[in-house]
Order: sequence, then C-alpha cells, then structure tokens
Amino acid sequence: MEALIALEVFAAGTMATLILGLLSKWVDRKVTARVQYRRGPPLLQPLYDVLKLLGKETMVPAAARGTGFLLAPLAGFAAVALGGSILWYSILVPGGAFVGDLIVVVYLLTIPSLAVIVGGMSSGNLYGAIGASREMKLMVSYELPLIVALVTVLVGAKVGSLRLGDLLAYQRAAGPTALRVSGAVALVVAVLCVQAKLGLVPFDIPEAETEIMGGPLVEYSGAPLALFYLMRAMLLAVLPLLLIVVFLGGVAAQWPGVLWGAAKYLALMVVIILVRNTNARLRIDHAVRFYWWILTPTALVALALAFVGL
Repeated sequence: MEALIALEVFAAGTMATLILGLLSKWVDRKVTARVQYRRGPPLLQPLYDVLKLLGKETMVPAAARGTGFLLAPLAGFAAVALGGSILWYSILVPGGAFVGDLIVVVYLLTIPSLAVIVGGMSSGNLYGAIGASREMKLMVSYELPLIVALVTVLVGAKVGSLRLGDLLAYQRAAGPTALRVSGAVALVVAVLCVQAKLGLVPFDIPEAETEIMGGPLVEYSGAPLALFYLMRAMLLAVLPLLLIVVFLGGVAAQWPGVLWGAAKYLALMVVIILVRNTNARLRIDHAVRFYWWILTPTALVALALAFVGL
C-alpha cells in the first residue's frame, strides 16, 4: 500500500513538475523576446519542440560509449522528477515529509549536472569532452556556496531539523527567512548559483554554441535530446520552487496563498531571465574565480551573521 502511494506521489509530482517546467520555458522565451523587442513564441511552443524531438531518429556516434551515452539523459530526467515530487509533497503535506528530505532534494539536483558530464564524456566527440570538462569545473565551483547558503537558513531558523516541512512551519510562524540580513544575503548567493545550475548566461560556458557547438549535447538527437530538454525545463521549475520553500516561506495550499506563491515564483523567474539577458558569457576561469573568491566568502559572511543572530 505504501509503495502504491509513493508511486502515485511520484507520478503526480513528475507531471506537475513537467507542466510547470514547460510553462517556465515559455515564460523564459517570452520575456527574453520582449527584452529583445520581439513577439516571442506561442504558449505551447516548448511542448511542440519536445514532440518534434521525440519524432526524430536517435543517432549514436560510432565512437560513443552507448550505455553511458543513452542512460545519462534518462538518469538526469529521473533525478529531477524525483526531486520535484519530494518538493511538491513537502509543500502540500508539510507534516508528511520524511526526515532529511532537504538533503535528498539537494543531492538529487546534483545528478542532472553529472548526467551532462557523463553524456559529454561518453559521446566520443572532442567538443563534447570539452563541454563536459567545463561542466565539471563549474559544478565544483557553485555547489559549495549553494550549500553554505542553505545551511545559513537552517542556522538562522534554529529549527534543529533537515525536514522541509519543519522549515515551512517555522517561516509561517516567524516570517520568511529572506527578511533577515543573513537570509537575504544567502538568497542572493543561491540565485546566482541556480543561474549556473540551470546553464544560463552568463554561466552557459559548457554549452557555448559559438565556441564548442553545444558542448556535451553536440552529438545528441531524438529522444535522448528530448530528455535533456525536459530535464532542463523541469530544473527551471524545481530550483526556483526550492528557493521559495527555503527562503520565501513556501506556497500555501489555500487559494490566496497559491496566488502569492505564483507571484513569488514569477518574480524569481524574471530575475533569472533578466540576469541571463543583460550579461555576456564568462570564461570558465572567470566563473570559477567568481564562485570561489566572491560568492563563497559572501556565503560564509551570511553564515556568520546567522550564527550571531542577524
């Protein structure tokens, strides 16, 4: 019985994440078009793109390692789907979430980057290997400040728990953690880390089309490329949702709360999209320095402020 309930939660969470991800992809393209004085695509264009890719033939290069090449997008998609399901369940049923679900979600959301690395390394293409190498360096750079930012919230809230439901309950009683000095600084750090985790400008270095023709995904086509597309779209839904849960008080299940949660989500999306459209791509060494020598010390300052009670 419990296995059946878990399967139903996973199916419902995956579908909700998928729908929100495709809508977010459309918002991203629509706002980008408006910034560039264009009209932008229709609402269902992201869905049309996925259906078109699913109808294409899957080509596996002769030099590719078939198992890793084909399993990488599936593993990345499954990890995002599972992480999104846990996050939705924590929002809708805060008391039913399991202990340590925050750690599990953070762990699952590192797998898509690993999937991109494995896919690029398995492709047998030089550009794919270069892109995978850049993805690896970028991942090593942004994960530390992101984790420190999340720990800052836990220290400041003093909930003594790694359960997302407990963190939500604390914020409903005491207000969003982003209203504190330490929480606000940690939120800025987390947003910039999410920008790289999503592979968006100025941190789209692994897939720089003008330099390495798509990087890790250069040899992908058909259904595997569609899975990578869906994985990125679902990340665009899950990562802002995680920031809302951790920093901005989450989303209430009642109608006014749903509207307020949608407003917070759209505000985060607009910030991410504007950063993407107002900055040039960084070099990989500049990105590494930015995360190690600017964002990581900033996150540590926020953690120190949380320890002293600010």
